[in-house]
Amino acid sequence: MKNLLIILILNSFIFSAQNNNVINCTKIFEQRKAELVLELERIDEQEQALFALKEATQSLLDKKEARIKEKEIEVDKKLSDITQKEKNIKEMLEKNEQILKDIDEKKQSQVSAIYAKMKAGSAASIFENLEPNEAVDILRQLPPKTMGAIMAKMDPVKASKITLEMAK
Repeated sequence: MKNLLIILILNSFIFSAQNNNVINCTKIFEQRKAELVLELERIDEQEQALFALKEATQSLLDKKEARIKEKEIEVDKKLSDITQKEKNIKEMLEKNEQILKDIDEKKQSQVSAIYAKMKAGSAASIFENLEPNEAVDILRQLPPKTMGAIMAKMDPVKASKITLEMAK
């Protein structure tokens, strides 16, 4: 019986030790489980923050892209406006040049008509006082017969300068 009692005491001691170990393991597992739950919550929060950051970044990029497209449209519109204005200016410039050319031709023809109606001697004295290139411009407008009569009445040196200028 003593043996039985010793066995019972030993069993009780072993059972108590095992029970303590089970309690300790359970406590450790519970603590570790709590730690893991906290870690999972932290990871979940970080994941949510990362997702929010990604969405915010994408939103900003979309807004910037939209603004860039708007600016490109504005630039294209301004470029087409400038191109159209440039075209209009060129057309106006060509018209103005043509008008100036017509005015010069009319003016030259009027001046030439005046000299054609003058006596050769009077016209020759006027041409002698003009610059050779100006005299050439007027003389080219005159009929050859009138030009010859005027040149014949001019000073030979001045007439030769005008002739050389006409040859150019």
